[in-house]
Amino acid sequence: MRILRYLPLVVPLLLATPVVTAPPASAAVVVSVAIAPPVLPVYAQPPIPGPGYIWTPGYWAYGPPGYYWVPGTWILPPAIGLLWTPGYWGFANGLYVWNAGYWGPHVGFYGGVNYGFGYFGTGFAGGYWNAGHFYYNRAYSNFGNVHVTNVYNRTVINENVSHVSYNGGPGGINRGASPEERSAERDRHFDATHAQAQHQNAASNDPRFRQSVNHGNPSLAATSQPGHFGNNGGKGAGTGTGTGKGKGAGTGTGKSGPKTVSNNHAPKSGPPPHGTPHPAGTGPHPQNHPNQHSGQQGKGAGEEGKTH
Repeated sequence: MRILRYLPLVVPLLLATPVVTAPPASAAVVVSVAIAPPVLPVYAQPPIPGPGYIWTPGYWAYGPPGYYWVPGTWILPPAIGLLWTPGYWGFANGLYVWNAGYWGPHVGFYGGVNYGFGYFGTGFAGGYWNAGHFYYNRAYSNFGNVHVTNVYNRTVINENVSHVSYNGGPGGINRGASPEERSAERDRHFDATHAQAQHQNAASNDPRFRQSVNHGNPSLAATSQPGHFGNNGGKGAGTGTGTGKGKGAGTGTGKSGPKTVSNNHAPKSGPPPHGTPHPAGTGPHPQNHPNQHSGQQGKGAGEEGKTH
């Protein structure tokens, strides 16, 4: 009887606190929160550091200080042929649960969230792999003054103009996974790289990225390289509607691409002709990698940044 007497006081406290479960060692940590994540800020994409990098959009993560922004950044994939599927918040059983992003040969379901720069809610229009090389869509890639050889140009009609950062629940995105996205879930997946993990950890320790400080409008919303939070190469969030378009290619050199090469099954044909839809998610299965993805839920939390 004494326990029941105090239940009305305990339940509200539980609803205001993130729920972190401790699954077996082979599974990732699950983060769920009772408060919906903020809307996605609009920001400009910083220039690519060099050929071989793939854009990974920013997102709202959750930690002890509450929601905080993890800036979008260019990342070297862990192996040739891999594409990034962004993580997303999904509403389930009264809580907002973080579904971790992952690397794989195809882009899977990321909640229908419009993260911009080719991640418009389904698939990826920013580029594709072919014969061991990544081809960039100029329409959604900012090359700055870096010379990129494998380039094509194709603008996608994007009807998803929502800035909502979660799937399901009150005011959330009402969209389920397509057959292609469900098929991608059965691919071999790989966790975020060490650079990505360090990038999020650095953001979690920087007060500028906390929603309680920036009120949903981070002053630095994207960086050219992970963890580089200085003024050089960073892009702040703004208001209004972003285009998601990148600048054209220029001159100069960049850093080399991913070192783990696995293109035994790479197609031999060249890039598609102008105006042909890119084969989203085209790429070989990697042979070996120590950081294989073990589940859909991931430690930390967040939603990707957005322009469209």
